[in-house]
Amino acid sequence: MTMINHRCAVLGKPIAHSLSPVLHNAAYSALGLDDWHYDKHEVGEDDLDGFLHSLDSQWAGLSLTMPLKKTIQPYGEPSNMWARELRVANTAVFDWSKPNRAGIHDLPAIRLYNTDVQGIQLAFEHSYELRGVAVPGERTREAVIIGNGNTATSALAACTMMPDIRHVTVVARHPGKNVDLEPLARKFLPGERPIDIVGMERAIEVLRRADVAINTIPGHAADGIADALNGETCTTGGTLLDVVYDPRPTRLMSAWREHGGTAIGGEEMLLYQAMIQVWLMTGIWDADPPSAGACDRKRDQVLESAMREALEEAL
Repeated sequence: MTMINHRCAVLGKPIAHSLSPVLHNAAYSALGLDDWHYDKHEVGEDDLDGFLHSLDSQWAGLSLTMPLKKTIQPYGEPSNMWARELRVANTAVFDWSKPNRAGIHDLPAIRLYNTDVQGIQLAFEHSYELRGVAVPGERTREAVIIGNGNTATSALAACTMMPDIRHVTVVARHPGKNVDLEPLARKFLPGERPIDIVGMERAIEVLRRADVAINTIPGHAADGIADALNGETCTTGGTLLDVVYDPRPTRLMSAWREHGGTAIGGEEMLLYQAMIQVWLMTGIWDADPPSAGACDRKRDQVLESAMREALEEAL
């Protein structure tokens, strides 16, 4: 039996449903990292400090899901653009050779990253590449985000990274809930009015003209929008990403496709954000973004294929 010398895990509460171990362990196998292992641990906000202090130098990194993406902030240093801008991190990478920069005794240096934003962006890019779709280089297109929670913040950040998106409409039950959305859009999108935040009653109206749509509300919460869409005769020519991957496809994805659009499941976002985590935790990437020498297209294609196959089997 191979001895485990490097450990990583996903933390959150609840966590039993997580597919991160499937993805990361498939990546280790593809990379020949036989002494690496990835697990999952149910850890809530009140448990995080104790868990971190229980770790030893075998631990290379952690994935963080809700409710820990903000709770982790005092323990580390935001180390990529969106971890700094959003103050939300889904990835922690340990450096046991250096002291904790937050001054916390008995903890190593912890670099914090947000890979959710890139995961969303890459999911769209992969879909466009598969279909041979050329994305306009000018910001002329419309995006719609359903929901205005933490995932919507990452979705908005991803939209600002898309070279074709000019304007974003956020559709939410409580439009005034997330006060960070408008300043974020104004900082990274051009124009005097780059974002509108509207109520759910306008969902179908704005989705009709969406070039890009991202559903961020969980479970069956978007089923009502799907049913309303099915009652319409309009076409949906844009691309929808539904961050939900159970059920698969969601009712919203099915309705979107029936009206002529392209729908991507949340497993695509999950795959790409996990790939970046693997690169960071194993040291393949020396930073985010990485230096030119850290990139290897052939290796990365093998890695993506192995992770995608494992994910499809698990789903």
